[in-house]
Amino acid sequence: MNKIKKTFQSFTLFVALTLLSTTLFAQSTYKADPAHAKIAFSTVHNAISDVDGIFNSFDATIKASKADFSDAVFDLTVDVKSIDTEVKMRDDHLKSADFFDAEKFTTITFKTTSVEKDQGENRYKLSGDLTIHGVTKALTMDFWYRGTITDAQSGNEISGFQVTGVLNRLDFGVGTKVPEALVSNAVQIKADGEFIKQK
Repeated sequence: MNKIKKTFQSFTLFVALTLLSTTLFAQSTYKADPAHAKIAFSTVHNAISDVDGIFNSFDATIKASKADFSDAVFDLTVDVKSIDTEVKMRDDHLKSADFFDAEKFTTITFKTTSVEKDQGENRYKLSGDLTIHGVTKALTMDFWYRGTITDAQSGNEISGFQVTGVLNRLDFGVGTKVPEALVSNAVQIKADGEFIKQK
């Protein structure tokens, strides 16, 4: 009888610890606040000037169980047709088959594969699979967790992040007939955003 009682107590303790562990390390979901988030890019035109642009429509989610976001998983989907360089003629050209072919390849996606600690507080190397123009390539970028606040009006928990990096457009088959002397192969990426913790 005592043996059965001890076995039951051990099982109860195991269940309690499991539930406590699940509570302490539960994964939280954060959604980008469209009013306070931006995905920007920059290329060099004619080898003498920068041309900047943004994507106006995108959906970004972060899932993490650690307070420092060292296990963050990003899931990003961008509407290619929302590209905006403030010049309609240029935007239309970028959406054409010469570059993004937005009618055929409607989205750009990114999904995290790993996060590794980098030099500096709350700074990491963020690696993932980036898909552009129907081509998926591994890409590693700099990831900075900038802190968390509680919004005084809404009571929402909001965390801020910045991701920067460089990609080669030719790796993704974008503008393969356009010489680098006209548009640089290297494209600078900078994404900033406030993410709201979902309740």
